[in-house]
Amino acid sequence: MSTSGIDALCTRLETYLTPDQIADIRRAYFYSEKAHEGQFRRNGDPYITHPLAVANILCDMHMDHQSIMAAMLHDVIEDTGVSKAEIAAQFGQEVAELVDGVTKLTQVHFNSKAEAQAENFRKMMLAMTQDTRVILVKLADRLHNMRTLDVLTPEKRKRVATETLDIYAPIANRLGMNDIRVEFEDLGFNALFPMRAPLIKKAVKAARGNRKEMLHTIKESLEKRLSEEGLSVRVIGREKHLYSIYQKMREKKKSFAEIMDVYGFRLITENVDACYRALGIMHNLYKPIPGKFKDYIAIPKANGYQSLHTVLKGQRGVPIEIQIRTEAMEAMANNGIAAHWLYKSDGEGSFTNTSQTRAREWMKSLLEIQKNAGDSMEFIENVKIDLFPDEVYVFSPKGKILTLPVGATPVDFAYAVHTDVGNTCVAARVDNRLTPLSLALTTGQTVEIVTAPGARPNPAWLNFVITSKARTSIRHFLKDQQHSEAIDLGRRLLEKALGTLGQSLAKIPEDHLNTVLQEIGLPALNALLEEIGLGNRVPQIIAARLMPEGLESLNADTTGSGNRGIAIRGTEGLVITYARCCRPLPGDAIVGHLSAGRGIVIHRDNCNNVLAELRDNPDKCMSLRWSDKVDREFQSELRIELRNQRGMLAEIARQATDLDANIEGINIHEKGPHHGVMQISLQVHNRIHLARIIKRMRTIPGVEKIIRVRA
Repeated sequence: MSTSGIDALCTRLETYLTPDQIADIRRAYFYSEKAHEGQFRRNGDPYITHPLAVANILCDMHMDHQSIMAAMLHDVIEDTGVSKAEIAAQFGQEVAELVDGVTKLTQVHFNSKAEAQAENFRKMMLAMTQDTRVILVKLADRLHNMRTLDVLTPEKRKRVATETLDIYAPIANRLGMNDIRVEFEDLGFNALFPMRAPLIKKAVKAARGNRKEMLHTIKESLEKRLSEEGLSVRVIGREKHLYSIYQKMREKKKSFAEIMDVYGFRLITENVDACYRALGIMHNLYKPIPGKFKDYIAIPKANGYQSLHTVLKGQRGVPIEIQIRTEAMEAMANNGIAAHWLYKSDGEGSFTNTSQTRAREWMKSLLEIQKNAGDSMEFIENVKIDLFPDEVYVFSPKGKILTLPVGATPVDFAYAVHTDVGNTCVAARVDNRLTPLSLALTTGQTVEIVTAPGARPNPAWLNFVITSKARTSIRHFLKDQQHSEAIDLGRRLLEKALGTLGQSLAKIPEDHLNTVLQEIGLPALNALLEEIGLGNRVPQIIAARLMPEGLESLNADTTGSGNRGIAIRGTEGLVITYARCCRPLPGDAIVGHLSAGRGIVIHRDNCNNVLAELRDNPDKCMSLRWSDKVDREFQSELRIELRNQRGMLAEIARQATDLDANIEGINIHEKGPHHGVMQISLQVHNRIHLARIIKRMRTIPGVEKIIRVRA
């Protein structure tokens, strides 16, 4: 086989690698060539052409020799009989770890393609947190696959393009690698929309011809003014790429002509001072459009991107978008984290440090997401959330800047500060004013989080939080909370069931307890208590099995008759549910129904739903009672029939508020020309509290009838 490909690569590598390093790369090439012998790409080329192309992409980034060796070997474990240990023996542990990081899990069986894809993604992302080079090798691999996409079947082409646009382009963006992101997006756009892409491309080409004169005029005027002010600046006309044009047309509902009517220029200066001087010159030359200036030099984007952005109103009202940055920032904008390797021979400037720092912060957050995620599908969902391209910049009370995605709330901010701050958050002050925790933050606001010892996350927060860290931390806390609450409730239920048999958990011999646990396939007592607390096992049956005489004890009184039942305090949390069909209140006679995964569902004892359960599944029902100390409010509903007259709603609301009842919702409908029905939902302490409210409302003139609503 011809060696011209590897020879050409080695010639390019001589510009920045040592002869020994190049020799190692050449050795990796021949090892891979032999391992892939007899394998071909879909276009008929020998398979080795793909690893060689990936290596060339990494060479463009000036990647180190180990990364390029990993590129040569990246498909060897997956597609040949070579193991990770063999690669480590031949090329060292570091290269083996890089190769393994980009290798799919082929030995594990998955229930679906989506699950396999998610688990492979999780494996790669975690490998990336150990060594950044893993993701760079993977991005180069995906880039070459995208460049050769046309040989695949239409269905596979669409799947790979979708995955690239959904995951790999945002990752490239998150790492500041704009050049690769743009190529991913345009290649993906062409693959997904083979009709639309050429049409837009043709329209861009035509528009470019029409715009040539205007572009030249604007560029000349910019260069002339900058030169007059003694500033050495490189002015570049900025072209929009196809996918960004398509996205703007679709999202902003603008026509092609409207988008192409904007002229973009990039000003490359010698240093940061020159950037701000150039900005002042531009604002003197043309009028800036208010609200369109952004300073990403003082406050860099999350991926380390730095630049000044402004939009001017040029000749004849033409909008001109200007980006102003230094050469170092330009390199950073195009290559992101890869700039660390591309320019380190010239000494690591602050731009590479910024990129590396931002990338490390993101990877640290990935590890936290992984730790708290339930499975790989949840992990990939949360990482996708984390790949938001747009940010807001908010301040802590001490002036620290935090970058959050657009739409982030004070709860997202709290978790960004620290997980413990998020978990104990009770309120927020934005610009010194108390605000709802669901408020969407905007750039420039100062956010102060109010915490309280013993406070805990509210499940309702999951409805409005934006960041993956907040989402996974809340879910993780709630899982742990449910686990501990289920164990506590399970213990109380089992003790109650054993009590009806004259026994207690402490009196059960340990060897007998272990035998029962083994028989039912559970590892420990806490696992059994959790199962009982979640309603997956019936405490009376478990109690009978724990008795020395076994199941014969079921003849004992297991329904709770003759005793007062287990006490409900109202603070049991996620393992107690109050039935919406009858809305029980302290003071009502109640009964519990064990529901798998939900623990105990509490009903009023005369509720039709629970009466049916008592008839069909008596072993899943238990007698309950209210504790003497119930510390919470409960939802109740009233149906009020009234005459239509002015001020009725206000008076009813006032009476409820006077009696310390919180109204959650009111629904009114006409019953006739002069009568109406009001359905009012309110929070009350107990049955006596509700009775006082009903008694007071009956005294309001115009109220004819009040009924406590059941289902």
